[in-house]
Amino acid sequence: MRKLLLLGAFALLGGLMQAQEGFRLGGHVGAPLGDASDAASFTIGVEAAYMWNITKGLDIGATTGYSHFFGKDNADDFGFIPIAVSGKYKFDKLPLFVEMDLGAAISTRNYINSGLYIAPRVGYQMKNAELYLGFQNISSKHKHYDYYWFGDDRFNFGAINLGVNFFLK
Repeated sequence: MRKLLLLGAFALLGGLMQAQEGFRLGGHVGAPLGDASDAASFTIGVEAAYMWNITKGLDIGATTGYSHFFGKDNADDFGFIPIAVSGKYKFDKLPLFVEMDLGAAISTRNYINSGLYIAPRVGYQMKNAELYLGFQNISSKHKHYDYYWFGDDRFNFGAINLGVNFFLK
């Protein structure tokens, strides 16, 4: 039974790899905003998504990646791994799009909880790539008191990002 499940998983993965028209891979650089700007100087990240065309101009999919915030003034670096659903609308006869990711962001540090992830974007669509300006926000709890964040309250780890994604065929 285990061999049959493994064979089925490989067949499904192989089928998805053959239909790569919706797979994209990219990266971004950005400036931290909100509570993240207190302890981080800049951020970089990578992202991967698979999108399905639902109707003309509308794509829905799943996305993940990693955003790394570089600490400043002796603060530790920290990062988040988003796992989200994504919706993208490409305007008819214009090379522009709007997109929204919504899901969870898993913290890579023990002292920051995972939290709600939201990332709206606007961008320019090309044949094999897209350029975008986006905002990402992770609403999370910080677990202890320190120089940068005081209290056991909610914090917004955000950034404004400039990114590029490539469509893999």
